[in-house]
Amino acid sequence: MGALCNHDKLSSFTSAHDRRFSKHVHDNVHGNIYLDPLFMKFIDTEEFQRLRDLKQLGVAHMVYPGAVHSRFEHSLGVYWLAGEAVHKLQAYQGLELGIDPFDIQTVKLAGLLHDVGHGPFSHTFEQAFLPRVLNGSKWSHEEMSLKMIDHIVDEHNIEIDSESLKKTKEMVVAGSEYASSESMKEKRFLYDIVANGRNGIDVDKFDYIVRDSRACGLGCNFEFRRLLETMRVIDDEICYRAKEYLTIHKLFATRADLHRTVYMHAKVKAIELMVIDALLKANDHLKISSFIDQPAEYWKLDDSILKTIETAPDQELKESRDLILRIRRRDLYQFCNEFSVPKDRLEHFKDITPQDIICSQKNSSITLKEDDVSVSNVRINLTRGRNNPLESIKFFKDFESDEKFPIQDDRISHLLPAGYEDRIVRVYSKKPELVEAVSEAFENFQLKTYRMKAQVHDTPEKKKRRSFQIWR
Repeated sequence: MGALCNHDKLSSFTSAHDRRFSKHVHDNVHGNIYLDPLFMKFIDTEEFQRLRDLKQLGVAHMVYPGAVHSRFEHSLGVYWLAGEAVHKLQAYQGLELGIDPFDIQTVKLAGLLHDVGHGPFSHTFEQAFLPRVLNGSKWSHEEMSLKMIDHIVDEHNIEIDSESLKKTKEMVVAGSEYASSESMKEKRFLYDIVANGRNGIDVDKFDYIVRDSRACGLGCNFEFRRLLETMRVIDDEICYRAKEYLTIHKLFATRADLHRTVYMHAKVKAIELMVIDALLKANDHLKISSFIDQPAEYWKLDDSILKTIETAPDQELKESRDLILRIRRRDLYQFCNEFSVPKDRLEHFKDITPQDIICSQKNSSITLKEDDVSVSNVRINLTRGRNNPLESIKFFKDFESDEKFPIQDDRISHLLPAGYEDRIVRVYSKKPELVEAVSEAFENFQLKTYRMKAQVHDTPEKKKRRSFQIWR
């Protein structure tokens, strides 16, 4: 890896503030974004450009046609907001906090590179595909981001001092299990800007909440700029003005609403389940899972893997091709029904499996097989599981106060939710003619488990009567 002497570092910091040395792009969310020379060295690589071919929302564009934005533009947005956040803190508390050009560069670089290790189809690749083929693999895109950053620096001979690179990588994983508490002892607040493991408020969320809402044609009344303008560091922690409590609640509520209406939409999940099955059937032939072994190979893997399967003549890929063709023709796995897990069962809830459903069959003329059924166990929360994320956030009264304190929900409003997580079980029939049998087995499962039908309504009769007709 390249290293810079103190004189070179000073020169790079100086040029970073000079627009003569910057490029700018116009972003449809943030307007003009200025890209300084060091960041352009990372952007102008095939590894970073790969993010153009990763849709931010995976297959959601097949339900929300406008959701075709990519990890590339999201990464530029997070880079820009990370810079905005650290510049605000420098302007208001720079001397007090000791924020220097090195800190600014590091935070912005972490924002730019935080998703460089992401896999295809949003989180589906690492959370649903890899665990199935690698026996419960704990592989994560955050860990791959660290490997990809090192690979980019080495492969393209990017001159960056080792300390800046080290801190950038630590900031990328600050919100994950790979965070190192030892490394975050100095200027801990800087690690909360891009990936906040302390309370979940970070510029990554600021960007994708607004960007995803706009792309899907949904309204978004969460005002992240209010938080950028009013945040303040007290005792090495970013705190927020008490009067912005409901603005912060709106951040988490809007994110949860996006999960419910877009990311976890019943038809989006049906397509995801079909994509997963297509990848699983193609894996032995294409060795898709082996791409994660080396960054030099991993950067070649993106959403185009579906087109590769779809257009390949190989007989070994026929089952996968047929599934993709079904997606194209809108012959999707049929949504049978769903229920929300009762509140008193949330604590010990275990994911439901196709085996659970077929074992609940009674007196049916059709004997279901495990491969006839697909189950989606959906989790929607406010980022802290069944806990309230606002309990981890510190507030201050006004800008003349140095005291930070938590605020309880009931001190603000009695209209805020009493629960913070939903678990939803959705069941799909892979074949249209099996909808009735699968639906009945699902109802039996509910009666056996909860002594009642937890679903809100019965599966529509017209769906049960469907035979081999392709849905359009």
